[in-house]
Formats: sequence, C-alpha cells, structure tokens
Amino acid sequence: MKIIHDPILLRESVKQIKQKAQEIAFIPTMGNLHNGHLALIKEGQKVADITIVSIFVNPMQFNNKADLINYPITLKADYEKLMLAGVDIIFVPSVDVIYPHGLETQTYIEVPMLSNCLEGKLRPGHFRGMSTIVAKLFNLIQPDYACFGEKDFQQLAIIKQMVKDLAMPINIISVPIVRADNGLALSSRNSKLNESEQNIAPLLARVMHDLGEQLPSKRLNYQALIVEASKALEEGGFKPDSIDIVDAKTLQTLHNKSNKAVILMAAFLGNTRLIDNKVVNL
Repeated sequence: MKIIHDPILLRESVKQIKQKAQEIAFIPTMGNLHNGHLALIKEGQKVADITIVSIFVNPMQFNNKADLINYPITLKADYEKLMLAGVDIIFVPSVDVIYPHGLETQTYIEVPMLSNCLEGKLRPGHFRGMSTIVAKLFNLIQPDYACFGEKDFQQLAIIKQMVKDLAMPINIISVPIVRADNGLALSSRNSKLNESEQNIAPLLARVMHDLGEQLPSKRLNYQALIVEASKALEEGGFKPDSIDIVDAKTLQTLHNKSNKAVILMAAFLGNTRLIDNKVVNL
C-alpha cells in the first residue's frame, strides 16, 4: 500500500497503472473511516484492478468554520483500516497542495438546480465545494470507476449530473446505505454521540421508514406526513432540521408523473446533525 501526499507523484503512479492497462476504482473520503467507507472500497475492488482512496478534509465545502475545526482527524486508524481492506494507494494531500492560491481565487464547479435546493439551501456553498474537489480529484486520478454512498443522496445526484454534463469517462457506482444493527445509518458523525444519544439515534430511521410506508397512499397529502414525522422526532429527543419529500430523479416537487420519491431527513441530536434518506416507489 502506497501513501502519497504529492500530486506529481500521484500522477506518476496513475500513469504507470494506465500503462499496464489496469482499471482504477476511486473512493474519495474525508477520513474518520467506518464500515460504510469500507463497503465503498469493496464495491470498487469488485470492478477494478487498483483501488485508490483519498483522505482530504475539504475546507471549501464547510460553510460553518466550527465544523471544519472540529472535524475528527484519525489518520493512523484510517491507514490501518485501509491496509487491512487491501487498498493500493492512499492520497493524502494538504490544503496548500490542493488550493495553492487559496480559496478566494480557486476555480469552482457548480451544478445548477441540484445544488441549490434542499441541503444546498441550508448549507450555502457546500455543494459547490464538494463538486470542485471531486472534479479536481477525478482529474488527478483519472479513475474508471468512482464509488459513492447513497446516504448522501443529493451529493450522489450532483456527482452523476456533473460527470454527465462534463463528459467525464467515469462510471459512478452507487453503494446502498450501510446501517448498524439498530437501523442507524453509519456516519463519521455518529462518533460524536454520547451514550444516551446513541440509544435515541435509531429513532430517525424508524420515523423515516414509517413515513415511507404511508407515502404511497398519501402522496397528495405528504405535507401532513412531514408534520407527523417532525412531531415524532421532537417527542423522541431530536430537533428536526429538515424533512423533505421530493421526486427522486429531479429532487424537485413531487408531481402526478413521479414514479419514485425520496424522503430526506436531517435532525439534530444534541449538537450532532444526523441525516438519512429512503427511496419510495409510488
């Protein structure tokens, strides 16, 4: 397993891989890895000869500086997990390497429509930063495949659209949400929950699944379902941030021809913001 910090050395390694006609699967991460990340790696290993994982906490996608400062850095543990997982290359660049001229003058990529709704409204600039760093890493690594989790549903939709619009020759692999035995979607943020909050946290998924079961028969009155779900979360100890039900393809308002809806949940438990989602056939 190689650990590379320099983009020039990374390009050289990629060049050697391409010369051997080997295919690359890429998994971008911000570290603090868990079994959800490892599931992405396993999917990549199924389709490609070489797996490359990046670890980079991207300041451009944090609209809250406190979140950036407090983001957990666990490089030693991450390296151990990636070595055991059989990853071939880890790319761990510094901020100065990725943004040598700072953020203010950095060229950026923004996917219209998909980036400015839902989570994009709540976190201005987040998806612009995410799209920019993913595109930059794609350019450096030139992967044949890239694996992303469905837990970040809007992010995945944006990446798929970006790849399509910019004619990037990359196959995006969607990997289902990995859940704990209690139903909680795995996330790096779960480590911030105290013992009491960990016992409460699975309620988010239960409320979401209940909402999903009712949605097909009440699609024309889904706002009432959202009110009921919000109340259930509040009574259980959460502070709901946003509950949205939209067309799963466009992320816009449901309409009569919508075949699938996606329920997007975000709620605070203490100081930790948890998210989850569920696609429902209509």
